[in-house]
Amino acid sequence: MTAFLDAEGRRLLRFAEQAVDPRGGFGWLDDDGRLDASQPLHLWVNARMTHVFGLGELLDVPGAGALCDRGLEALTGLLHDDEHGGWWSAVDADGKPTQTRKSAYDHAFVLLAASTAVQAARPGAKTLLRQAIDVIEQHFWDDDAGALVDTWDAAWSAPEPYRGANANMHGVEAFLAAADATGDTVWLARATRIADRLVGREARAAGWRVPEHYAADWTPQPDYARDSPADPFRPYGATIGHGLEWSRLLVHLDAALALHATGATDATGATGAVTTEVAAEPWLVPAACALFDTAVGEGWAADGNPGFVYTVDWDGVPVVRQRMHWVVAEAISAAAVLYQVTGEARYREHYEEWWQYAREHLLDDARGSWWHELDPDQRPAHTVWSGKPDVYHALQATLLPRLPLAPSLAAALAARRR
Repeated sequence: MTAFLDAEGRRLLRFAEQAVDPRGGFGWLDDDGRLDASQPLHLWVNARMTHVFGLGELLDVPGAGALCDRGLEALTGLLHDDEHGGWWSAVDADGKPTQTRKSAYDHAFVLLAASTAVQAARPGAKTLLRQAIDVIEQHFWDDDAGALVDTWDAAWSAPEPYRGANANMHGVEAFLAAADATGDTVWLARATRIADRLVGREARAAGWRVPEHYAADWTPQPDYARDSPADPFRPYGATIGHGLEWSRLLVHLDAALALHATGATDATGATGAVTTEVAAEPWLVPAACALFDTAVGEGWAADGNPGFVYTVDWDGVPVVRQRMHWVVAEAISAAAVLYQVTGEARYREHYEEWWQYAREHLLDDARGSWWHELDPDQRPAHTVWSGKPDVYHALQATLLPRLPLAPSLAAALAARRR
């Protein structure tokens, strides 16, 4: 299996190379791996591509370092708001923003990309990491709430009266990476506070389904997006893939807390370590298991067909039955880390079952990458997503089974490389 995982990861990176966009950075790839010129340059795409090519550099994939540098150039130039700070969510070829709101979701990926690039020792990465940290601390981190504000206007004068679990979930992932890149355990403390609010309190109270949408005072909004249930970022109901992704992240957080509590870390110290006391959180792994069981019980083959449905309502009934590639990738990753932390055979069995499903239905051997969306009959579809703009979830599914639970991916690869 190790040989397959390595080969699949390299195949995904070869496909991603085609995203090099003459406008700068990385563009949106269609089903055939061609640039879709109708799409602007998206911040989340560019940040994720920078992250994956940073991982590729740490895997000694030829050319990956230069592609990571290309992403850093786009993040420090074309996509950066030089007037107000922070990053535009999307720009056209002239660098003019096509969306003026600035989102925590996008900025979390900038933090992740910068942290990975620091581990890969890419030029300019430390500067980008410092910038990302400053923006998140000044504008997105709400210390009273222990979570991230979701979006702002361009000048940082008016936050949207909405709070979201999705941005905070990716914030946890980015904070784990930032803790390893800086040696500063304040990021682990913040990740723990986010997890406690959104999983320890909200998901626990909702029967281990993760409520995604909240008002500005963090009151859950269970009917949010009922009229647009298939939205790619803010769908109605509980998102099955997020239950699985949260499950994985709680296991990583648990391992990171244990690692930092013992001082057994090998961070780069990019911005200088600041000591914040962290301690074990005994609830994390049991909560990860509960999230996993709920997501699998309500999402896998929920309509009688193989695959995970996209969303369910608050009774666990499928709402959007499309199958997303990223959900299977996160299921594979969650099963891998839960098997590693518990040793229970059922996680290993799920892991093997879902890789088999991915190989039969999602891996596109002819065109490259994975089909991003299937209909309930396993046929390629474009209801929620168009094209194949993202190798991030799938690439990580090839790496996580081969690495320790902590430190984070890039830090673990950097340590192994050394």
